[in-house]
Amino acid sequence: MEEHHRLQNEIFLKLKVGLLHGRMKPEEKDQVMKAFRDRQYDILVSTTVVEVGVDIPNATVMLIEGANRFGLAQLHQLRGRVGRGSVQSYCLLIPDKEDAVENERLAVMSETNDGFVLAERDLQQRGPGEFLGTRQAGYSELKLASLTDIRLIEKRASKPRLSPGRPRFNRAEHEMLSRQLQQFWGAGKGDIS
Repeated sequence: MEEHHRLQNEIFLKLKVGLLHGRMKPEEKDQVMKAFRDRQYDILVSTTVVEVGVDIPNATVMLIEGANRFGLAQLHQLRGRVGRGSVQSYCLLIPDKEDAVENERLAVMSETNDGFVLAERDLQQRGPGEFLGTRQAGYSELKLASLTDIRLIEKRASKPRLSPGRPRFNRAEHEMLSRQLQQFWGAGKGDIS
C-alpha cells in the first residue's frame, strides 16, 4: 500500500495507478481488475494475488521486485499474466540483491516458457523443502530418490522387506533403526496434507 502511494504521488503523477492485494474483498478485487482491463488504470500495483486467473490482454509489462524470493514455477505463473494480447510484452525480474547464484537461477526464466521444465530446474536448484513441516525450499534431512533413477528403484525393489504388513520395531536387531526413526520423526508432528 505504501509503494502504491509512493508511485502514484511521487513517480507517476500523470498516470492512474491501481492497487490490488489479498486483503481486499472479492468484489473489490473484481472491481479493480475490471477497471484495469477497461484502462481506467495505467499501472496496477499488486501482490501475488494476480498469479492465477487474471486475464487482461492489454497488460504488457510486469515488473517483479524481490524476484529471488519466488520459485521459478510461481514466477512463471506471474509472467503468464502479461502477453495475453497481440502486443509485445515484457516481464522484468528484479532481485533484492546482486547474488550470482540467484541471478543464475532467475536466468532460467529467459531460457524456457515450459512450466514443467521450470519446476524441475527449481527443484534441482532450490531443493524440495520439508516433507513434513512448512519450509518450501531447501534440502531437508529426508533423502528421496529421484523418480528417474531406475537402477536405484530396481535395486531397492529387489530387497526383502523388513516385515510383512505394518512394521514393528520391537526386536533387539531393530533397536538402532527404531532410535533413528524416533530421532528423525520425533513426536510425529508435521504438516501433512
